[in-house]
This record gives sequence, C-alpha cells and structure tokens, in this order.
Amino acid sequence: MVPFVKGFTRIFRKFALGWESLAFASLPGEAGALRGRCGGVAGAGEPPLRGVAEDPRGRGCSQGGGFPPLHFRRPDPGDRARPLRRRAICSIIAKMTDIRSDTVTAPTPAMRKAMAEAEVGDDVYGDDPTVIRLEAMAARMLGKQAALFVPTGTFANQLALFTWCARGSEVILGEDCHIVEHEAGGAAVIAGVQTRCVPDPDGALDPDEIRRRLRRQDLHAPATSLVCLENAHSLGKAVSLESMEAARAVADEWELPMHLDGARIFNAAAALGCSAAEIAAKADSVMFCLSKGLCAPVGSLLAGQKDFVEAALLKRKLLGGGMRQAGILAAAGIVALQEHVPLLPEDHRRAKRLARGLSEIDGVVLKAEPEINLVFFAHPAARDPLAAERIVKFFLKRGVRINPPERGGFRFVTHYWIGDDDVENIIEVSREAFAMELDGGGSLL
Repeated sequence: MVPFVKGFTRIFRKFALGWESLAFASLPGEAGALRGRCGGVAGAGEPPLRGVAEDPRGRGCSQGGGFPPLHFRRPDPGDRARPLRRRAICSIIAKMTDIRSDTVTAPTPAMRKAMAEAEVGDDVYGDDPTVIRLEAMAARMLGKQAALFVPTGTFANQLALFTWCARGSEVILGEDCHIVEHEAGGAAVIAGVQTRCVPDPDGALDPDEIRRRLRRQDLHAPATSLVCLENAHSLGKAVSLESMEAARAVADEWELPMHLDGARIFNAAAALGCSAAEIAAKADSVMFCLSKGLCAPVGSLLAGQKDFVEAALLKRKLLGGGMRQAGILAAAGIVALQEHVPLLPEDHRRAKRLARGLSEIDGVVLKAEPEINLVFFAHPAARDPLAAERIVKFFLKRGVRINPPERGGFRFVTHYWIGDDDVENIIEVSREAFAMELDGGGSLL
C-alpha cells in the first residue's frame, strides 16, 4: 500500500508542477511574444506552438477563432516535462471559438500598448488627461455637449434613470429591452422608479402604445418621468430613425426627456447607413459600450447636455463609480473608437454568412435576418433542457463556446476575434450537433 501511495504522490506532484506556471493572461502581440491567438512560451528564442496557424490579418489563429492569446512564464530548466505539457494545453485552449457574446472580446495589442503607456491623473479630481480625451471624443461622435466615463453599460443606464427620474415616478420602455431583461431590477433599487413596458417586437415602440401609458401624478398613479429607447436593440434589430422620431414626438408632447440605451449604437449606425450622432440626436441622453463589439476590456460612456452630465457626475460618485487612474482603461476606449468602429460592418457580414449557413440545417429556423452581429434562431432541441445541455457540451467539445438557449432559441454573436474560417467551422459544428440531436442525440457526446 505504501509504494502505491508514494507512486501516486509523485504523479500528482508532477501534474501540479505542470500547471503551476500556467498564467492565463491575454497578452497578444506583447514584446517578444508571437503574433496570433496563442503566443507560445514567452521569452526570447522560443519557437511557436506547432499546429497553431497565424492569421495574416493579425486577428489570431485562423483555425481556432474567438480565444485571445495566452502568455506563459518561462519554464524552470529543471522541469523538462512542463514546456511540452503547456504547449499541448495551449494548443487545445487556443482553438476555442467563443460566440456567447461580443463582450468576450479580449483587448488588441494596440489597446494593450495604449493602456501601458497611458498618461493618467485622478479622475475623481477631474484631472486624468486620457479620460478627458475619451469623454470629449465620445461627446463629439454623438453630437452631445459632454460625456462621462463609467464602468459598465448597466451602470450607464441605471445612472441615467437615477439622474433623470424622481423616486416613485414611472419610466416607459420596451418589454424586451436590456434595462428590463438584463439589469437585475436595478431601476427599482437604484432610481426607485416603476417601469411600465410597451410591446417592442422589432425593437421599436409604437407611439400610440407609448401615449396610452403616459400618466400624470394623481392620488392613484405615479407620474411618467422618462421614456427609454434601445438602438441597436438587444434582439438584434437596428431601429429606424423614423421610428425613433415618432417616439420622440410623443415624449415632446408631454415635455418628457428621452434616454437611449445605445450599447451597440455604432452597430446600429453601420446597419442603418447613418452616423451615431444622427441616432443620438433623437434622445436627450445616450450611453454606449466600449466593451462589446468595439473590443475594449472595460467601460461605457453616458452622454448628454452639460448640465445633465454634471448631475450624473455626482450620482456616479454616490454609486461608487468614481475611479482614480482610470486613464489606463480609457486608453483602450480611445483605440476602440479610432480603430474599431469602421470594422463593425465586417462583423455584420460574418453574422449574415453564419445565418445563411445555419438556415440550411434541418430544424433550424432563423428568427430574423441579422441586421447587426447577433444571430437568433430556434431549434427543437432548445425546448428540451437535456437536449440543449447535450448541444452546448458538444459545441464545447468541438472547441466552440455557446450559451444555452433562452426562451426556446439560441443566440450566436460574431465579433472582432471571429474570422471567416471560424464562421465556416461554427456552421459545420452546428450541422453535426443539430443533425445528431434530431436523430436522437445518442452520439452527441
């Protein structure tokens, strides 16, 4: 028994040593590292990982897609087994394609360089020059007087409600919008407001439906304090300027402000063939995310008139959103606005190609033709939790990360780190997964 225990202990210690130096830091294109999604073992003279192709576009491994580069500490000379083991692990992980969301995008080499070299101050004191530059750039691109850098998109939306609305008042917004569906009931907790929903099957709010829900304060009813729109809508729709103008006219009748959740406003602008400022002009305040399709690691902007932004600054502090040397984060946002806004149409093109490929698979029904980078589709397996779980595991086994279905449908998302070869691979994996599930699912795993 003792020799067995000793032998097992030696094996376990070797395995642990192999993982000890595995540092999962996304460091694409760093000095001395290899280009592509998998940087190999860091250090001068280290060869690239075999079997990992370099994408000539500089967007990573053409066969894997979706997963950022990995960076490793140099191995200890005495441990001869560790480099090979790490290389095998890296080869497997680097081929992972992540289409759960465009929020999974790792920052680019240019962003990392800008972050490392960012000039910083103290943003709570208002003297971080990189934050000031980002806020001015965002305000200019949206045609607003001022903008405020905040940690997240949810923070930006909730800050807008908190700034515009009196406690106990009511906000009109779409029933499927992000504020209602995915912000954890924050409107009730933070701003202390009641939400009153309007059907928004295509992301647009019917002006008559808005008007029907507007209320003034009386003994029984709260007063409406704000109307919210979303563009691009999180259901994947780019809402027309005409539809937004119609909703705006109703808000103006009642002298109500309008807030725009523009998390993907630049996607909407690309889809509609207009500028982000033309969309933002329909609202009094607008937010957008840097950390979705624009590829930055952190941050969103909330923009509007100067007095609104000044009021929001105080509320941001109250919510704990005052950051100090935030220029390190803002630097990546500047690169995102300068370099990544023009690339969004490519994500849309790939989403359309992905949708066409999926539509040719038996059982797959597209919910709509993609307008931005979101592909929504239904499949019988989505209605069966066990079948859905099998499909998610099959995709993962084949190197593709997807979310489980929600409300009977799947969502695949293209983004900067998804190339053309990745799209074709996703289609092929989908064909295998959904075909086997229709045949009974016995061979999925």
